[in-house]
Amino acid sequence: MERIEIGSPIIGVVGRGVSQPELRMVAEEVGREVARKGAVLVCGGLGGVMTDAARGAKEIGGITLGILPGPKTSEANEFIDFPIATNMGAARNSIIVHTADVLIAIGGGYGTLSEIALALKLGKGVVVLQPSYQIPGVITAHTPVGAVDEALTLVELGRTPPQVTEGQS
Repeated sequence: MERIEIGSPIIGVVGRGVSQPELRMVAEEVGREVARKGAVLVCGGLGGVMTDAARGAKEIGGITLGILPGPKTSEANEFIDFPIATNMGAARNSIIVHTADVLIAIGGGYGTLSEIALALKLGKGVVVLQPSYQIPGVITAHTPVGAVDEALTLVELGRTPPQVTEGQS
């Protein structure tokens, strides 16, 4: 694992909050790769993809930040180092997106789509794994390592995906 310092990239990992066995290994490997590359992992701090990615990061000593929908930090999964209680429900997705330099979406539903849409609207890069949707402006990766590499490339080069024109939004 590379050393995490002030200014280290912050990678948001988003996806369904309900455990999906077919995505567990993918999310864990994304978390491990985020930590290996010296980035901070930010997520929603609860279950499903969030737990799996945070578990992967913690396995190799990574740093995890959980932006929680409820009022209690104790609601965070056991792999979150820094739980942030917002008491904002799904509106906490905005904090996740604003905190992250780039997003990696793993599967997901409407909450994940809202995070992707907001990230794109803000000009942030989005990389997807196991997509069940086609969204202009996102980059599709085929492996966890590829997803993290794409995400870090977007951060390092300051590039954002092609913008969706107002007529398409």
